[in-house]
Amino acid sequence: TANPTSVGINVLLNVGNGTFSRQVNYSVDGDPVAVAVADFNNDNKADIVTANAESNTISVLVNVDNGTFFRPVIYAVGQHPYSVAVVDVNSDNQPDIITANRHSDTVSVRLNTGNGTFSPQTTYPVDLLPTSVAVADVNNDNQPDIITANRDSNT
Repeated sequence: TANPTSVGINVLLNVGNGTFSRQVNYSVDGDPVAVAVADFNNDNKADIVTANAESNTISVLVNVDNGTFFRPVIYAVGQHPYSVAVVDVNSDNQPDIITANRHSDTVSVRLNTGNGTFSPQTTYPVDLLPTSVAVADVNNDNQPDIITANRDSNT
């Protein structure tokens, strides 16, 4: 879960009977408001990315093993990232990161380099105040398309 009041995320591990262990908090950059999970470094372990609204960044936490994580690596994105999605957008079988950036009216795309690090961002303009981002093939060309919900333009 993203936890902006503690500037971190909480991980609760499933103990196998429908209950969860005590939360473990991992510090990330300022004001995490969204979280997504994918295997960013091809080790078959779930890694975490957070969108950090106040610091205009994302934090990537790579899974060490057994549900623990390395310190986050911080990457700049657009102003006030409010939502994050993970999908392979360039057909290299690596999960890439996309953020909806509320105060810059953009989406940022960071391509996975294949070892759990990410290329410099590419930004694309969208309508006013994007608050959510999703990815799906909406035109049936076998390529993921980016969809945003934009609060101030009602689109």
